[in-house]
Amino acid sequence: MARGVAGPAIAPARAAALLLRVRERSPLIHHITNIVTANDVANVTLAVGAAPVMALAVEEVEEVAAAAGAVVLNIGTPTPQIVDAMVRAGRRANARGVPVVLDPVGAGATAFRTAQARRVLQAVRVACVRGNAGEVAALAGRAGAIRGVDAMGEVDALDELARGLARETRAVVAATGPIDLLTDGARTVHVQNGHPLLTRITGSGCMASAIVGAFCAVEPDILCAASAGLICYGVAAECAAEGSPGPGTFRTSLMDALAALDADTVTRRARVRT
Repeated sequence: MARGVAGPAIAPARAAALLLRVRERSPLIHHITNIVTANDVANVTLAVGAAPVMALAVEEVEEVAAAAGAVVLNIGTPTPQIVDAMVRAGRRANARGVPVVLDPVGAGATAFRTAQARRVLQAVRVACVRGNAGEVAALAGRAGAIRGVDAMGEVDALDELARGLARETRAVVAATGPIDLLTDGARTVHVQNGHPLLTRITGSGCMASAIVGAFCAVEPDILCAASAGLICYGVAAECAAEGSPGPGTFRTSLMDALAALDADTVTRRARVRT
């Protein structure tokens, strides 16, 4: 990943340009993901302009990962066998120069989940860790920030924790919430787009990781890619919420808003601070 780049890490126009690049290239995104949200993950990947493949059998994950533009590993419903497949896919992706995104769902909620997330981080060179504040804090060594698989409100000193985790893992860390915090340990970006209805539907974080994976497939500066992906996701959520009376309508509208999202809307509505 690119590090130490002078100037701002992301600008609205660049986020818009990367959205167009995703749609032009339609990269293949290999997901080994949460069984609860696999359908949403596949559909959101399609909506943003990429192509999903949901392969998780150990017999084929290496072959699929080698052909992908990015690999997204999500430990939402972990078993030892699935994590074995993740490690195989991640290592093959590393060998081929394919970026790997890790979504450590529920890290900190149980010892098993936390151990599996750490196992992936130790075995695979991860380009981006995308989690909520509690998950990021847990991986950084802060206990007690998770209830079930959800973050328990704000986390004190999240900036410091995220930067420390980024330096430790040499991955971009994206902690999403009311304001998304992204850092590579040196540069930091705050994305202010999004809507509270994202917290009212299952899988909003999994979908965020899928979009980050799509953008990482077309942009080697991972901090820039992840920031652009979350800007576009947040802008689409705002557009979807405008005509949604509740979470059910919002879920459907979110897919439509992502599919209809254009560069001009991203440029006008992006709210980002570096």
